[in-house]
Amino acid sequence: MKILIDECVDQDLRHAFSEHECVTCGYAGFNGLKNGKLLDAAVAAGFQLLITVDRNIGYQQNIGGRAIAVVVLVARTSGIDDLLPLIPAVLASLGALKMGEIAFFRA
Repeated sequence: MKILIDECVDQDLRHAFSEHECVTCGYAGFNGLKNGKLLDAAVAAGFQLLITVDRNIGYQQNIGGRAIAVVVLVARTSGIDDLLPLIPAVLASLGALKMGEIAFFRA
């Protein structure tokens, strides 16, 4: 799966997805792009999943109909130590995620 890590997420999280093609917004050249433009750029680049900690993305953007799924990680902080415990559940659900869907994973 081609995965994009949002710039608001600890960039070291990409290592937890080593079996997938996973890059950061910075590496993809998407730093500074906000929700709608970021989603459009990610879809155009062929990303299938955006991982973010932005809990409001579903209120700010219409995800339905877009050729990308979004995973929102909800933890105490956006630091790697708080996010890593959520990753096994995310990995287990990758096959079930649908395009245009937002899935929340909570600590």
